[in-house]
Amino acid sequence: MAKRILLVEDDPSVLRAISFIFEKEGYEVLTAMNGLEGLKKAKEENPDLLVLDVMLPGIDGFEICHRLRAESQTAQLPILMLSAKGQAADKATGLGVGANEYLTKPVERSVLLSKVAALLEAKK
Repeated sequence: MAKRILLVEDDPSVLRAISFIFEKEGYEVLTAMNGLEGLKKAKEENPDLLVLDVMLPGIDGFEICHRLRAESQTAQLPILMLSAKGQAADKATGLGVGANEYLTKPVERSVLLSKVAALLEAKK
């Protein structure tokens, strides 16, 4: 069965591009375009991995990550933050609220896929 990745990204072109990369690798991709929808789907859809933008309408990625880590149902969900916010402080905040990995956009396809594979493997 294909691993399910929830991609929370508000930029339609980035959403399409990353969804395509994941689907080409055989992953099932679920998408959300804002923070509230992402939070809801993370709880309801039981994805294997969450790829989360930071700057989102509604609730930002840092808050989503914090909330998911606080709930037993989603506390162990692997979370990869993928953001244009590339400052050391942003990365520290992301990892501090519970992200397993923090990558900055634009990201190399190979780097993204290797991080995703590593997080999915570690979840086993």
